[in-house]
Amino acid sequence: MDHRQKDWLKWFVLAEFVVNNKAHSTTKVSPFMANYRRELKMGIYIRRKEKMEKVIEFVERMKKVQKEAEAALKRA
Repeated sequence: MDHRQKDWLKWFVLAEFVVNNKAHSTTKVSPFMANYRRELKMGIYIRRKEKMEKVIEFVERMKKVQKEAEAALKRA
């Protein structure tokens, strides 16, 4: 890092990624999850032997996450 803080632009993308990937204390989900219904991908993918979720199960889980986030925001 530059002690004169003139290199902030090169760190901006990393800061944005961290903020969007961290669960908020009120909603308990990350902004990315709340907006796009999935977690951010970091570019490293490990193949899992598990079967992929069925679309209906995924949609139901996302609806639950959004309802919980909405309820938490209303309480706040």
